[in-house]
Amino acid sequence: MKHSRARNVIERCFGLLKRRWAILRSPSHYPIKIQGRMITACSLLHNFIGMYMAADPEENARLAFDELPIGEDLSEVLAYIETVESSQIWTQWRDDLAREIYDEWRGRRA
Repeated sequence: MKHSRARNVIERCFGLLKRRWAILRSPSHYPIKIQGRMITACSLLHNFIGMYMAADPEENARLAFDELPIGEDLSEVLAYIETVESSQIWTQWRDDLAREIYDEWRGRRA
């Protein structure tokens, strides 16, 4: 039951990301590593918008029928996860990844 709930929450999160970022809506021709980075980048941008934008129009938009968890009460699913906090390990990993991407981009331009 916990696995099912967690899966539904994750599917809902991907639904939110797909609604906001068109690049995630269709099959990708990019390598798997790049696809993972695109999802991470879209997630980080989504969180950044949530932190610094007074009112996020996407947060209050109604979910489409296919984005709702199947066979579960939505309020029960949303109540399952109360908070998500970053850790120093993930913060360092994200910063290292951003630096690596920037350095690689800068190296191509030189």
